[in-house]
Amino acid sequence: MKKQLVMLLGLAMIFGTTAMAEEPASESTGLNQDLVVLFTSDVHCGVDQGFGYVGLQAVKEQMEAAGNHVILVDDGDSIQGEPLGTLTTGEESIELMNDMGYEIAIPGNHEFDYGMDRFLELAEMAEFPYISCNFNKEGELIFDPYVIKEFDEVKVAFVGVTTPKTLTTSTPKYFKDEEGNFIYGFCQDETGEGVYNAVQTAVDDARAEGADYVFIMGHMGNEAECEPWTYADVIRNTSGIDVFLDGHSHDMDQVVMQDKDGKDVYRSACGTKMQGIGYARISAEDGSIETGVYTWNNDVPAPELMGISNSMSKEMEEATTELDEALSEVVAKTAVDLVINDPEVRDGDGNPIRIIRMAETNLGDLCADAYLDQSGADIAFVNGGGIRVDIPAGDITLGDILKVHPFGNSMCVIEVTGQQILDALEWGAHAVPGENGGFLQVAGLTYEIHTYIDSSCTQDENTLFTGVDGEYRVKNVMVGGEPLDLEKTYTLASHNYMLKNQGDGYTMFSGCNILQDEVKLDNQVLIDYITGTLGGVIGEEYADPYGQGRIIAVDEAPAAETETE
Repeated sequence: MKKQLVMLLGLAMIFGTTAMAEEPASESTGLNQDLVVLFTSDVHCGVDQGFGYVGLQAVKEQMEAAGNHVILVDDGDSIQGEPLGTLTTGEESIELMNDMGYEIAIPGNHEFDYGMDRFLELAEMAEFPYISCNFNKEGELIFDPYVIKEFDEVKVAFVGVTTPKTLTTSTPKYFKDEEGNFIYGFCQDETGEGVYNAVQTAVDDARAEGADYVFIMGHMGNEAECEPWTYADVIRNTSGIDVFLDGHSHDMDQVVMQDKDGKDVYRSACGTKMQGIGYARISAEDGSIETGVYTWNNDVPAPELMGISNSMSKEMEEATTELDEALSEVVAKTAVDLVINDPEVRDGDGNPIRIIRMAETNLGDLCADAYLDQSGADIAFVNGGGIRVDIPAGDITLGDILKVHPFGNSMCVIEVTGQQILDALEWGAHAVPGENGGFLQVAGLTYEIHTYIDSSCTQDENTLFTGVDGEYRVKNVMVGGEPLDLEKTYTLASHNYMLKNQGDGYTMFSGCNILQDEVKLDNQVLIDYITGTLGGVIGEEYADPYGQGRIIAVDEAPAAETETE
């Protein structure tokens, strides 16, 4: 077994990337042995994918056997994203985290997807503390802002911070009182100062309490739509941070950047679904810092390929056996690959590019068609962030469909004006060509996004849509082959997250007349469309991975526009 563990870690290190300190932090560290902080983020219940928890346990044990202090922490979005979480509303995920020996965690935006009350229940079930310096109710922090762990003579503080985008990337209603007022928040404001001040206060307090090192555990990310609350925004506007362990954007970037005092800060991220295990190492010899990520990019999970068995193997088997039986039922077939990722282009690290949040895909078309078909509405919208995984050609199981729509949203139909439709399309396209979970996959209409026009959407401090104060970049919207009439009333199908609860910031639908109110779960909508309307087989009409031409990106001004400027 020891040989297998060494081999696993060795293979992971081959694929890992690191950022290392150029100079030692100090000559005398007080550490008798190196300190290794292992961290996960955006696991999304993918506990049997990539390294899986069995592989994570193997890496942890190998680090300990090599004579290191080891602590395991999580940067959020652990309890949602796969049937394991959906069917137990997060409880099984928490139990497995307890079994894994996590010592600290922070809430990500998707920790709240089962409702505020449920998340707080799950936090009580956890045998480790959740921390956050900015998650609050009416100004009072819900959790401690930081914890300090001591190793030999060295104190290390861990400070938690969660993106204010949570208010719209989870369900806004969960953060409001019965009158519709926000009572929970994340120190959000338009400048970012609220978050920066919360982080700085926690860092300063931890230093005053004797912390020799300060680690930020963040769920902030690097996406443009998260500004002014990205990890880079926080680092450049604070001081006293040594390492920023980050999540939310599913990247694996290892970055060294300067804080507001010109000191180097090491930012590390580790991807999603256990494809990476992040680490930060403090040297006992000289106090220098090294960060990096061990990656597992094989289709076969590491424990299966390496034949690894340890204390987590039994826990995983018990958790998944019953679940697998229910989810393995074949409910349909597809003749084509249905995608959320670009099937041809990869990023610089060889990872898939998630285009469902910035462009049309065939799976986006299928999901929107399901809403249109099952509702009888004129138009259907599905947010790209609510379509989570590819479906490869072949049999489709119940588990496959639950993975596509894991949030348990329910179909609604409302009456809207053409102007509200246009505003929604504009809001959905505001980040293109960047990613945006609110990007709209559509049925019943087509539209163009003129990306050479900068977005002029406005938003409030909670990142909710407030209007458009310039030229629309969405143009030539056609409904049923006819130009969109801004004064006309249409029927729109989507889900409660967007139409009733302002999910992804869609405020333009507030107060609309509801014709069908939460009539069917989103995954059931998809099942019924495929098994009923399509006769159980998804065919060649969905063959093009880039969709059926419903969404066209126009990256240069047409000649007629240029000539008249």
